Amino acid sequence: MLRFCRSLVPMLSYRHAFHAGNHADVLKHVVLLELLDYYNRKDKPWFYVDTHAGGGCYALDSAHASKNAEFAGGVARLWDREDLPAPVAAYVDAVRQFNPHGRLLFYPGSPALAMTRARAQDRLRLFELHPADFESLQRTFSGEAERVQVRQVDGFAALKALLPPPSRRVVVLIDPPYEVKEDYRRVVDTLKDAMRRFPTGTYAIWYPMLARPEARQLPERLADLGAESWLDVRLAIGKPSREGFGMFGSGMFIVNPPWVLPERLEATMPWLVKSLGEDDGAGFDLEHAIA
Repeated sequence: MLRFCRSLVPMLSYRHAFHAGNHADVLKHVVLLELLDYYNRKDKPWFYVDTHAGGGCYALDSAHASKNAEFAGGVARLWDREDLPAPVAAYVDAVRQFNPHGRLLFYPGSPALAMTRARAQDRLRLFELHPADFESLQRTFSGEAERVQVRQVDGFAALKALLPPPSRRVVVLIDPPYEVKEDYRRVVDTLKDAMRRFPTGTYAIWYPMLARPEARQLPERLADLGAESWLDVRLAIGKPSREGFGMFGSGMFIVNPPWVLPERLEATMPWLVKSLGEDDGAGFDLEHAIA
């Protein structure tokens, strides 16, 4: 697995590298691996679709990643712990595959972590529009042309052509940067369309916890789409800033989650709050409806 990281070190994405391995990545990737591990309970192949795949993997000692060192408040706090709950242990073990000498030097993005779960019959479809990220993503998966397709296109639009998937089993991660207000609307529209095209797919939407109204309203707008089975989990690491700036947590909204996921997260989230929380504003929320 380490080769997926080393192949792109000279081509690191400026944006993603700043945030690699932070508290939001911890939540997102713990949940993502839970989804893929559940899909692996059956031999039938699955598709993994990433609408905003980023660069694939990141060097944490690069100038970009070390400037703010956000990983220090995320994955680094878990690295040497011996009391990890099972979902967190599975996540840390996956990250260790990219750091075989024991030091936390590389952080795998969502596509690289998905590859730790992909079997010979499974397929990855990765979309990234940003030129630097796309080039890094290509380099990351250059030796996996049979299982992985990488395209430089708008992931929101590209998802439509993949639904329904040939295998009839799909995990879709929708994880835009939310740098513009339009992203919030497009997330809702894309999920609505995906649920219409393939109602039984598993769709995982990451979102930031911010003071801005679009961020506060997004989980409710997703729930209003009317999925019979859904789960919304949020991890706040502290109080919102008095100035109203900055991300103080994040969430994952999942359509058609595994039936076991609520129980596993109920047992895991209090531990993550204690491990990643920065003040008495830290906490979590977990809501779900499993049909």
